[in-house]
Amino acid sequence: MPQLFGPYANTFSRVGLTALLTGPLLVIGGLVTSLWTPYTTGLGHQPEQPIPFSHKHHVGEDGIDCRYCHATVETTAFAGMPSTHVCMTCHSQLFTSAPMLAPVRESLAEHKPLTWRRVYELPDYVYFDHSIHIAKGVGCAECHGPVARMPLTRQAVPLKMGWCLNCHRDPGPHLRPAASITDTSFTAHNTPAQAAAYVRAYHIHTAHLTDCSVCHR
Repeated sequence: MPQLFGPYANTFSRVGLTALLTGPLLVIGGLVTSLWTPYTTGLGHQPEQPIPFSHKHHVGEDGIDCRYCHATVETTAFAGMPSTHVCMTCHSQLFTSAPMLAPVRESLAEHKPLTWRRVYELPDYVYFDHSIHIAKGVGCAECHGPVARMPLTRQAVPLKMGWCLNCHRDPGPHLRPAASITDTSFTAHNTPAQAAAYVRAYHIHTAHLTDCSVCHR
């Protein structure tokens, strides 16, 4: 009587069953892992801007305070972006013919604002207020990283919900003196006692900081 199955039938069946059982697990594992890749978190995101603005030069070398360009960071949810007139307060006198600044000069001449592209972009369902974080002792560098060393601005943190919640649960280690809020070279190394003292000094109450309505309104 002729054989219905070849000598490798058992091997093929084992391989097929193994793939059937492990395939879904591999797919699920891959999807979960992808949630933490830069493609999903935006970590390192560095969009092209109308001019190659260097924080390393302006902040790190020239010592310009963050609030000079981001003028509303202490008073509104949006930090604000520099207008053409802010740029021209310096560049009407410095590097007036530099080719890379041609878009700034054109913006001024044509009365058309520069279109800056967001480096940090949250979903529409997430509410973030710069002013309250500044008022409560969270320095710019906590979220924006060492911008004074960035020739071109990039996203320095993952912006995952868990990353935000970790700080909301225990903000003390991330706080700093009010005078150092915009100092991007300042690094917080708070002892537990210092962290607790900052929480008290800034009147931070963590009991409801992880409520959904804090960020989702």
